[in-house]
Amino acid sequence: MEKKKPRERILDVAMDLFHRQGYNSTGINQIIDEAKVAKASFYQHYKSKEDLAVAYLNKRHELWFEGLRKETNKAKNSEDKVLAAFRYLKLMNKREDFRGCVFLNMVSEVQTDNARIYEIIQNHKRDLREFLGELIPDKDNAFLAYMLYESCLTESQVYRNQEFIDKTLELLKENILGK
Repeated sequence: MEKKKPRERILDVAMDLFHRQGYNSTGINQIIDEAKVAKASFYQHYKSKEDLAVAYLNKRHELWFEGLRKETNKAKNSEDKVLAAFRYLKLMNKREDFRGCVFLNMVSEVQTDNARIYEIIQNHKRDLREFLGELIPDKDNAFLAYMLYESCLTESQVYRNQEFIDKTLELLKENILGK
């Protein structure tokens, strides 16, 4: 097995710690220690903690959409793809112990004037709206599905269960998708 390079180790450790502990509760020294890199090596790859956060959010965006597409591509039609997208939330809740949306978690920890991080978060949410819009031709229903998706993310994190997603799946089938 090939040993990971320092840049990869730093990002891997940051992805775990930022998601598990939060951005503000994770210090650069902890990341350096757990990644087993020298401080100079850290700063050679990431000029600041913010630069590392940008890399983290971009990587999470890539991985998250990769997983979402993998799940939705299993479905045969648009309606089933929408349902698969909501089931993907359940899968992520289970996999990540109801830690919620890393993008929403990050937005609660950074200053509103942090344009770099806010732009990545806004782009992630825009991409999700567009993804659902491609599956649901009616713009109002696509918007409603997006808002339900975001609500499911939040409520399942707050209550640490899948009940809101299950109920939303039922309502989607009955009211929006016409199944």
